[in-house]
Amino acid sequence: MADRHPSATPHPRANPGYGKRSAPAQHSRSENDFRHLVPRDAAIAAYIDRLDDGADISIKTLAQVLPYGQRAVATSLGRITRAGHLRRGGEQVESAQGGQLWVTRTWWTRTPRDDAWWTAFRNGDVPEERVRATRTRAHILLAALGREAPVLSLSAGECTAMVPLVEEWFVRGASEQQLLHALTTGLPMPVHHPAGLVRRRLVDKLPPAPPFAPPPSSRRSARRLECSTCGRPVSAEVLREGDCPACRGEAGPTPRPSPLDPAQVRARAAEARAAAARAADAGGTDAGGTGVRGARAGAAAGGPGAVGAASVGESAASAAVPRPRGTEACRT
Repeated sequence: MADRHPSATPHPRANPGYGKRSAPAQHSRSENDFRHLVPRDAAIAAYIDRLDDGADISIKTLAQVLPYGQRAVATSLGRITRAGHLRRGGEQVESAQGGQLWVTRTWWTRTPRDDAWWTAFRNGDVPEERVRATRTRAHILLAALGREAPVLSLSAGECTAMVPLVEEWFVRGASEQQLLHALTTGLPMPVHHPAGLVRRRLVDKLPPAPPFAPPPSSRRSARRLECSTCGRPVSAEVLREGDCPACRGEAGPTPRPSPLDPAQVRARAAEARAAAARAADAGGTDAGGTGVRGARAGAAAGGPGAVGAASVGESAASAAVPRPRGTEACRT
């Protein structure tokens, strides 16, 4: 069967707020990023790495655009997760109504990270990288501009000087494709000063700031990570290569024993119902304990000597009932 190849159409995007999200402090892209993975895993990882944030990287979608089935993609994503490139979980964000809600997140990094790094990331404390300074995304785009339009080839110094202008485009939500289109469309012929033309277009065509941009918050993001195998939210401290203790075959913490077993709980519930029934019966007597019910209760409590009192109580109760007279007596 012929291999399928990724379609030339744009990769599907996830619903707003979901999909791929790039983790911070990644190294610059190179051809050696995924050489530690087996070939199929490396191919899938390289494909995901080149997708924009917000792309749908679910198993089903990746299987539709890559030459692998869903089971193969799921297996590879599991190994990619254990290698430290991928984590799934949730993040607490502010809703349109002003409340807080949890949304699903899929974090990606081309730089493999260990469990300690992902735990720090979950807590909002990304450790500082002790690596040499690398070129930024803006610098790479400017340096590669000559491949898109040879007349716009820039020197290293010119690229460095215009990095802040390009970064402002990214801050305002522009993609690399949008920026390249703005810089390379409708070029005059000939171009006498490539750097001056690029700088002028970066300034004149700068997109507006996004409306209703929320102010920067100093509050740390509330995040949680999920087990890559069972998908349950668990503490980041117990994850090992993305798996929880249960999926690793380890015994979980012993649950605290209950102070009562089920039989004791049912017995105490029955006692409570019986006490409530006795209280309801006692409420039917008057305050002095007179009447037939009160007299009988007194007889039961007082023994044989109180039988007479019970009879007197019954006679008194009978005498309190009015007798019919005249024609009413005949009818009875």
